[in-house]
Amino acid sequence: MRVLVTGGAGFIGSHLCDAFITAGDQVWTLDDLSHGRVARIPEGVPFYRESVLDAARLGSLITEIRPDLICHLAAQIDVRSSVAFPAVDAEINAVGTVNVLAAAQEAGARVIFASSGGAIYGSDAPIPTAEDIPPAPESPYGVAKCCAEQYVGLYNRLYGTEHSILRFANVYGPRQSPAGEAGVVSVFGTQASRGKPLTIYGDGKQTRDFVYVADCVAAVVAAADHERAGVWNVGTGVEVSVLELAALVDQAAGGASTIDYAAARPGEVMRSVLSSERAALDLGWRPVTSLADGVRSVVNWLAAGAPDRAPA
Repeated sequence: MRVLVTGGAGFIGSHLCDAFITAGDQVWTLDDLSHGRVARIPEGVPFYRESVLDAARLGSLITEIRPDLICHLAAQIDVRSSVAFPAVDAEINAVGTVNVLAAAQEAGARVIFASSGGAIYGSDAPIPTAEDIPPAPESPYGVAKCCAEQYVGLYNRLYGTEHSILRFANVYGPRQSPAGEAGVVSVFGTQASRGKPLTIYGDGKQTRDFVYVADCVAAVVAAADHERAGVWNVGTGVEVSVLELAALVDQAAGGASTIDYAAARPGEVMRSVLSSERAALDLGWRPVTSLADGVRSVVNWLAAGAPDRAPA
């Protein structure tokens, strides 16, 4: 295939580029480098420093590349930032996705959209949460992702396309920046490796579903091979509290850190765990990496100096 990865210089995007190259596909990347790093991109992969908000330039590039598949991972991913700047979040995550869909339509490309299982469903969703639960987002980030999903579905209905949606749980692994809220495993790993206290927002009893990046990438590749429209959760179905995660990271890093508590963050749901049975049935996908093994990989990556090209 000819594959374009938006956000390809990012954490998940760069791993996805690796996977497609390993499979023998031709890969191009697009990233505005607001958070991505060029050094993460595999050698020889063409890179365009562009934003999905520049509709004209995006359309021109996609027409030039003629991809069979566009994996749309470029996004604003910080819930706190979305609360502070909701219009910016909506522009990137909703309007940017519309721009990708419009350009893909012109080029005849299929789109796989990376959405959020953690922010879409809301606090009243049953645990674990299946895809047929109605969205009830509690942050601007979740609303924008939900809006983008609606556009994906609309394009499928209007044009008969086979665009797909993957709702990621909390993805972690090597290459994830410890800056910002999204990479809690890397944040804890960095703090623990330096013997510093681990900062927990709220009481630490909030739970998440942590899925390793290699498993997440395998789900995207499986959806690409499926070649039909669908909405799939990508998670482990295992509920882990932030306190439990902190203890696991601290143990992997040597067990010297204490806990510091800070005020809870607005827009954060208390429980978020995804059921991925539909992905198992439709795509033949299941996660294979235990949280303990994944955490050790992150701690080892940090101990090695957090290299940009570390494998998952």
